[in-house]
Amino acid sequence: MKRFYFILLVLVSCSCDDFKVKKTSSEAILKEELQTFNWEDVDRYPSFSLCDGLTPKAEKALCFENTLTNSITDHLKQQIIVVTKDVNDTLHLKFHISNTGAIEIKTISMETLTRQQIPELETLILESMETLPKIFPALKRGQQVSTTFELPLIVKVD
Repeated sequence: MKRFYFILLVLVSCSCDDFKVKKTSSEAILKEELQTFNWEDVDRYPSFSLCDGLTPKAEKALCFENTLTNSITDHLKQQIIVVTKDVNDTLHLKFHISNTGAIEIKTISMETLTRQQIPELETLILESMETLPKIFPALKRGQQVSTTFELPLIVKVD
């Protein structure tokens, strides 16, 4: 009987506030979850249709970068570029791919000599973007997301 009174006493002394459950809306849960995971690390990198057959994430990323590099390089090889001094430079192209698959070059870093010898280089690189195949945007948790990445491009003109 003493145990019964003790349990009853404990239950009576606990206030109802101890048993309240905090209600949370689904939007609040989603907002909190979106803040907790790393948006920079995507589940699937942007890709071209010719890269779709590859399964490892790293192979798809490499295929995408190689396709992009080859497209730019092929376009530049078709141009007649005349220089007075040899150019051997590594350009750093910073790209942004929107969640709809639109690609944009944010910055092109190059040495001053390269810029002086080939002043139309930026325009030629921008023109090469027009010949790219359709880009499928990156995915994060099944949602199409925007990504930004940098790609080195070696330019050598003798």
